[in-house]
Amino acid sequence: MSRLKACHTNNRCRVMHRWEHYFDIFEHHFSRFVGKPVNVMEIGVFKGGSLQMWKHYFGKRANIYGVDIDPSLKALEEERIKIVIGDQGDRLFWKKIKPALPTFDIIIDDGGHRMKQQRTSLEEMLPLLSPNGVYLIEDLHTSYWPEFGGGFRHPESFVEYSKRLIDQLNAWHSKDSRLAVDGFTRSVWSMTYYDSILVIEKRPRVKPSVVMLGY
Repeated sequence: MSRLKACHTNNRCRVMHRWEHYFDIFEHHFSRFVGKPVNVMEIGVFKGGSLQMWKHYFGKRANIYGVDIDPSLKALEEERIKIVIGDQGDRLFWKKIKPALPTFDIIIDDGGHRMKQQRTSLEEMLPLLSPNGVYLIEDLHTSYWPEFGGGFRHPESFVEYSKRLIDQLNAWHSKDSRLAVDGFTRSVWSMTYYDSILVIEKRPRVKPSVVMLGY
Protein backbone atom coordinates (compact mmCIF):
# COMPACT_ATOMS: atom_id res chain seq x y z
CA MET A 1 0.00 0.00 0.00
CA SER A 2 1.35 3.45 -0.91
CA ARG A 3 2.11 5.96 1.85
CA LEU A 4 -0.64 8.22 0.59
CA LYS A 5 -3.22 5.43 0.46
CA ALA A 6 -2.24 4.42 3.98
CA CYS A 7 -2.59 8.03 5.07
CA HIS A 8 -6.09 8.10 3.58
CA THR A 9 -7.06 4.71 5.03
CA ASN A 10 -5.85 5.67 8.49
CA ASN A 11 -7.25 9.18 8.23
CA ARG A 12 -7.52 10.98 11.54
CA CYS A 13 -7.97 14.36 9.90
CA ARG A 14 -10.89 16.12 8.26
CA VAL A 15 -13.04 14.41 5.63
CA MET A 16 -11.51 13.77 2.21
CA HIS A 17 -13.03 12.16 -0.87
CA ARG A 18 -10.99 10.48 -3.65
CA TRP A 19 -11.25 7.65 -6.20
CA GLU A 20 -9.11 4.80 -4.87
CA HIS A 21 -6.92 4.45 -7.95
CA TYR A 22 -5.77 8.08 -7.65
CA PHE A 23 -3.39 7.35 -4.79
CA ASP A 24 -0.94 5.29 -6.83
CA ILE A 25 -0.92 8.08 -9.42
CA PHE A 26 -0.21 10.70 -6.76
CA GLU A 27 2.59 8.59 -5.31
CA HIS A 28 4.18 8.04 -8.72
CA HIS A 29 4.34 11.73 -9.59
CA PHE A 30 4.70 13.37 -6.17
CA SER A 31 7.07 11.12 -4.19
CA ARG A 32 10.20 12.97 -5.36
CA PHE A 33 9.02 16.05 -3.45
CA VAL A 34 8.63 14.36 -0.05
CA GLY A 35 10.74 15.96 2.68
CA LYS A 36 11.82 18.86 0.47
CA PRO A 37 10.84 22.54 0.59
CA VAL A 38 7.73 22.45 -1.55
CA ASN A 39 4.78 24.72 -2.32
CA VAL A 40 1.58 22.85 -3.11
CA MET A 41 -1.71 24.31 -4.35
CA GLU A 42 -4.94 22.35 -4.35
CA ILE A 43 -7.93 23.90 -6.07
CA GLY A 44 -11.04 22.69 -4.26
CA VAL A 45 -10.97 22.43 -0.47
CA PHE A 46 -14.15 20.45 0.32
CA LYS A 47 -13.83 19.60 4.06
CA GLY A 48 -10.09 20.31 4.24
CA GLY A 49 -8.95 16.72 4.71
CA SER A 50 -6.79 16.48 1.62
CA LEU A 51 -4.94 19.69 2.53
CA GLN A 52 -4.00 18.04 5.82
CA MET A 53 -3.04 14.87 3.96
CA TRP A 54 -0.63 16.80 1.72
CA LYS A 55 0.83 18.59 4.73
CA HIS A 56 1.48 15.26 6.45
CA TYR A 57 2.75 13.52 3.30
CA PHE A 58 5.21 16.13 2.08
CA GLY A 59 6.58 16.93 5.51
CA LYS A 60 7.60 19.85 7.67
CA ARG A 61 9.07 21.93 4.84
CA ALA A 62 5.86 21.92 2.80
CA ASN A 63 3.51 24.88 2.48
CA ILE A 64 -0.01 24.03 1.36
CA TYR A 65 -2.42 26.43 -0.34
CA GLY A 66 -6.10 25.70 -0.90
CA VAL A 67 -8.35 27.60 -3.30
CA ASP A 68 -12.12 27.53 -2.99
CA ILE A 69 -15.13 29.72 -3.73
CA ASP A 70 -16.75 29.12 -0.32
CA PRO A 71 -15.74 31.90 2.14
CA SER A 72 -16.55 29.76 5.19
CA LEU A 73 -13.60 27.48 4.36
CA LYS A 74 -11.16 30.21 5.33
CA ALA A 75 -11.74 28.97 8.88
CA LEU A 76 -9.89 25.75 8.04
CA GLU A 77 -6.51 27.50 7.85
CA GLU A 78 -3.82 26.19 10.17
CA GLU A 79 -0.05 26.16 10.41
CA ARG A 80 1.41 25.75 6.88
CA ILE A 81 -2.08 25.62 5.33
CA LYS A 82 -3.38 28.81 3.73
CA ILE A 83 -6.76 29.09 2.02
CA VAL A 84 -7.51 31.62 -0.72
CA ILE A 85 -11.14 32.39 -1.53
CA GLY A 86 -12.20 32.93 -5.13
CA ASP A 87 -13.70 31.49 -8.31
CA GLN A 88 -11.25 29.32 -10.25
CA GLY A 89 -13.18 30.00 -13.46
CA ASP A 90 -12.64 33.76 -13.14
CA ARG A 91 -9.47 35.02 -14.82
CA LEU A 92 -9.69 38.30 -12.92
CA PHE A 93 -9.51 36.37 -9.64
CA TRP A 94 -6.29 34.65 -10.71
CA LYS A 95 -4.75 37.84 -12.04
CA LYS A 96 -5.53 39.60 -8.76
CA ILE A 97 -3.98 36.98 -6.47
CA LYS A 98 -1.02 35.77 -8.54
CA PRO A 99 1.34 38.62 -7.61
CA ALA A 100 1.14 37.54 -3.94
CA LEU A 101 1.57 33.82 -4.61
CA PRO A 102 4.83 31.85 -4.59
CA THR A 103 6.05 29.63 -7.39
CA PHE A 104 4.39 26.24 -6.96
CA ASP A 105 6.03 22.84 -7.30
CA ILE A 106 2.69 21.02 -7.45
CA ILE A 107 -0.76 22.24 -8.50
CA ILE A 108 -3.76 19.92 -8.15
CA ASP A 109 -7.08 20.85 -9.72
CA ASP A 110 -9.82 19.13 -7.74
CA GLY A 111 -12.20 22.07 -7.95
CA GLY A 112 -15.56 22.43 -9.63
CA HIS A 113 -14.66 20.09 -12.53
CA ARG A 114 -16.46 22.24 -15.10
CA MET A 115 -14.83 22.75 -18.46
CA LYS A 116 -14.26 26.50 -18.15
CA GLN A 117 -12.91 26.12 -14.61
CA GLN A 118 -10.35 23.48 -15.58
CA ARG A 119 -9.19 25.31 -18.67
CA THR A 120 -8.99 28.75 -17.03
CA SER A 121 -7.08 27.40 -14.03
CA LEU A 122 -4.55 25.62 -16.23
CA GLU A 123 -3.96 28.59 -18.51
CA GLU A 124 -3.57 31.02 -15.62
CA MET A 125 -1.53 28.85 -13.25
CA LEU A 126 0.73 26.70 -15.45
CA PRO A 127 3.09 29.69 -15.89
CA LEU A 128 3.33 29.92 -12.08
CA LEU A 129 4.43 26.29 -11.83
CA SER A 130 8.15 25.74 -11.19
CA PRO A 131 10.31 24.69 -14.17
CA ASN A 132 10.32 21.10 -12.87
CA GLY A 133 6.84 21.10 -11.35
CA VAL A 134 3.76 18.92 -11.71
CA TYR A 135 0.23 20.04 -12.65
CA LEU A 136 -2.46 17.41 -12.06
CA ILE A 137 -6.12 17.71 -13.11
CA GLU A 138 -8.53 15.31 -11.41
CA ASP A 139 -11.95 13.97 -12.34
CA LEU A 140 -11.73 14.36 -16.12
CA HIS A 141 -14.71 12.03 -16.41
CA THR A 142 -16.83 15.20 -16.21
CA SER A 143 -15.60 15.90 -19.76
CA TYR A 144 -18.13 13.23 -20.77
CA TRP A 145 -21.01 14.71 -18.73
CA PRO A 146 -23.25 17.31 -20.44
CA GLU A 147 -24.27 18.80 -17.07
CA PHE A 148 -20.64 19.88 -16.58
CA GLY A 149 -20.33 21.33 -20.07
CA GLY A 150 -18.86 18.19 -21.58
CA GLY A 151 -19.99 15.24 -23.67
CA PHE A 152 -18.26 12.63 -25.81
CA ARG A 153 -16.00 14.55 -28.22
CA HIS A 154 -17.71 17.81 -27.31
CA PRO A 155 -15.36 20.47 -28.72
CA GLU A 156 -15.46 22.47 -25.46
CA SER A 157 -14.70 19.55 -23.12
CA PHE A 158 -11.42 19.66 -21.25
CA VAL A 159 -10.38 16.29 -22.68
CA GLU A 160 -10.76 17.61 -26.24
CA TYR A 161 -8.95 20.81 -25.26
CA SER A 162 -6.09 18.77 -23.78
CA LYS A 163 -5.77 16.76 -26.98
CA ARG A 164 -4.84 19.99 -28.72
CA LEU A 165 -2.11 20.48 -26.13
CA ILE A 166 -0.60 17.20 -27.33
CA ASP A 167 -0.07 18.92 -30.68
CA GLN A 168 1.59 21.82 -28.89
CA LEU A 169 3.90 19.42 -27.05
CA ASN A 170 5.06 18.15 -30.45
CA ALA A 171 5.19 21.53 -32.20
CA TRP A 172 8.95 21.30 -32.83
CA HIS A 173 8.12 18.81 -35.59
CA SER A 174 5.32 20.76 -37.26
CA LYS A 175 5.60 21.74 -40.93
CA ASP A 176 2.27 23.57 -40.73
CA SER A 177 2.21 27.31 -39.96
CA ARG A 178 -0.86 26.78 -37.77
CA LEU A 179 1.22 24.86 -35.22
CA ALA A 180 4.17 26.87 -33.91
CA VAL A 181 6.49 26.39 -30.95
CA ASP A 182 5.36 28.39 -27.90
CA GLY A 183 5.94 28.56 -24.15
CA PHE A 184 4.06 25.29 -23.60
CA THR A 185 6.32 23.49 -26.07
CA ARG A 186 9.45 24.87 -24.42
CA SER A 187 8.42 24.12 -20.83
CA VAL A 188 6.37 20.90 -20.79
CA TRP A 189 8.21 17.59 -20.72
CA SER A 190 5.29 15.17 -20.64
CA MET A 191 1.53 14.70 -20.55
CA THR A 192 0.39 11.49 -18.88
CA TYR A 193 -3.23 10.35 -19.05
CA TYR A 194 -4.94 8.02 -16.61
CA ASP A 195 -8.56 7.15 -15.99
CA SER A 196 -9.99 10.59 -15.05
CA ILE A 197 -6.58 12.27 -14.55
CA LEU A 198 -4.12 14.22 -16.66
CA VAL A 199 -0.63 14.90 -15.28
CA ILE A 200 1.47 17.60 -16.94
CA GLU A 201 5.14 17.60 -15.92
CA LYS A 202 7.38 20.53 -16.70
CA ARG A 203 11.05 20.49 -17.64
CA PRO A 204 12.86 23.10 -19.73
CA ARG A 205 13.21 21.91 -23.31
CA VAL A 206 15.11 22.85 -26.44
CA LYS A 207 14.51 21.68 -29.97
CA PRO A 208 15.01 17.89 -30.11
CA SER A 209 18.09 16.61 -31.88
CA VAL A 210 18.94 13.17 -33.25
CA VAL A 211 21.98 11.24 -32.07
CA MET A 212 23.39 8.47 -34.24
CA LEU A 213 25.77 5.96 -32.61
CA GLY A 214 27.44 2.76 -33.63
CA TYR A 215 29.25 1.43 -36.70
